[in-house]
Amino acid sequence: MPAGFHSDFSGPLTGAFPGANGAGRDYGRGYGDDMSSAGDAGRVADLARAVVAEHDPKEVPVIEFLGACYDAGLAWVHFPEGLGGLGVSRGLQSVADRVLQGAGGPVPLGLNPMGYGMAAPTVREHAQSEEFKRSLLRPLATTEHIWCQLFSEPGAGSDLAGLATSAVLDGDPATGSQQWVINGQKVWTSLAHKSRWGLLLARSDPDAPKHKGLTYFVIDMHGPGVECRPLRQITGQAEFNEVYITDARIPDAYRLGAVGDGWRVAMTTLMNERSALGASGSRRGSGTIADAVELWAARPDLHTPVLRDRLSQLWLRAEAQRLTSERSRAAATAGDPGPEGSIGKMVGAELNQHIYEFCMDLLGPEGILYHSYAMHGANPDGDWRGPIQQRYLRSRANTIEGGTSEVMRNILGERVLGLPGDLRADAGIPWKDIPRG
Repeated sequence: MPAGFHSDFSGPLTGAFPGANGAGRDYGRGYGDDMSSAGDAGRVADLARAVVAEHDPKEVPVIEFLGACYDAGLAWVHFPEGLGGLGVSRGLQSVADRVLQGAGGPVPLGLNPMGYGMAAPTVREHAQSEEFKRSLLRPLATTEHIWCQLFSEPGAGSDLAGLATSAVLDGDPATGSQQWVINGQKVWTSLAHKSRWGLLLARSDPDAPKHKGLTYFVIDMHGPGVECRPLRQITGQAEFNEVYITDARIPDAYRLGAVGDGWRVAMTTLMNERSALGASGSRRGSGTIADAVELWAARPDLHTPVLRDRLSQLWLRAEAQRLTSERSRAAATAGDPGPEGSIGKMVGAELNQHIYEFCMDLLGPEGILYHSYAMHGANPDGDWRGPIQQRYLRSRANTIEGGTSEVMRNILGERVLGLPGDLRADAGIPWKDIPRG
C-alpha cells in the first residue's frame, strides 16, 4: 500500500492521501532536475523565486503574475528567449512550476487550455515572423487572449483530413494584400464563445489528396463572418460550440506553415493537445483522483471494504499514470511531444471515467441528485467543474474529445508498436473525388 494511505479506511481521511486538501505536497527534487545542467536548474529556480518575490500571486492580479512569468522566460522554459522561454530543457519546466505554483500561483493550462496546450507550441514553430509570434504569445500567456481550436466538422471528426471548410486566396501578391476567404462550419469547439483567436485548419486545394490540400491559419474569432452557437451538453453547460464561418477574411501573414502544408502543422497541434490532455498533476495524489479522495474523506458514513479496495486501486493507477506522464515529459527534453503522448491521453481519459464512476457508486442514490439541467454558459463563478455529479457527466466526453480512444489505440499500434496500418481506400485520390455521404 503506498505511503500516505491509512491501512484502516473506516474513519475520515482528510489529508491522509498525498495531495488531499493540499496535504502531502512535495516541492523537492523532480524529474526536471536531471534533464539539464545544475546551472540551468538553479537559474530557473532563481528566476521563479524572483517572480514570486516581486509579484506575489496571492496579492497581484493573475494577468500581472503570468505576465511576469512570461517576461522572465518561465511560461515555457524550452521556448527561445524573448518568446516566454529561456532556451533550456523542457524538463526544467517542473522546476519553475514547483516554485510558482507552490507559492499559490495558478496552473496556466487550466485558465487557457487550448492556448497553453496547443496554440503556443504551434505558433512558436510555424508562425512566419518573430514579430507575429511575440504579438500572439504574450497575451496568450497572460490569459488576456483565450484560444480555441477549429478542427472538427460535422462530416470530419476522427477523419479530420476529410474536412471541407474552404480557404480561397484573394488579392494581388505584388501589393502584399493577399487574404484568404474562409467558408465552412466547425463543431465541438471548446470555449469558442470566449476566445479571441482560433487555430483553423481549412482546405485550400480540393484537387489534392485530402492530407495534401490543407492550410493552417490563425483566425480572429471577433472578426466579420465568424458566428458561434452554443451546444448544450448533458451537464447543462455550453462550453462547446458550433462555429459558422461565412466569407471571413484572414491576412496571409496569419497563415502558419506553408500553403498546402496544414496537415504537418496540425500534427504539431494534435501531439501537444494529447500530451496536455494526458498530463496528470505533478504532485502525488493530485488530479481527478483527489476528488475521489476528498469525497471519501467527507463521507465516512458511506465506507465499505469493497469501495475502499476500489479507491486504493484507482489511486495506484492514478499514481502510475502520473509517473508515466512525468517520464514522458522528461524524455521529450527540448523536443516536441511524439505519439507517446497518446498513451497518457487514452489512459487518463478512461481513468477519469472510472474515478467518477466510483464517486457515484459511493454516493449511491445521492448520485442521481443534480443541481440543475438548465442551460448556462461555461465557467460560471466558482468551481467551473461544478459538483461531483457534474464532473461525472462531463467525464463521459473524455474518451471522445481530443481524439477518441479508438484513434489513440490506432496511433499507438501504428506509430509506437510499428503494426501495419489500416487500409485506406482514399489514399492518393483527390479530395473532391472521394465519395462522401
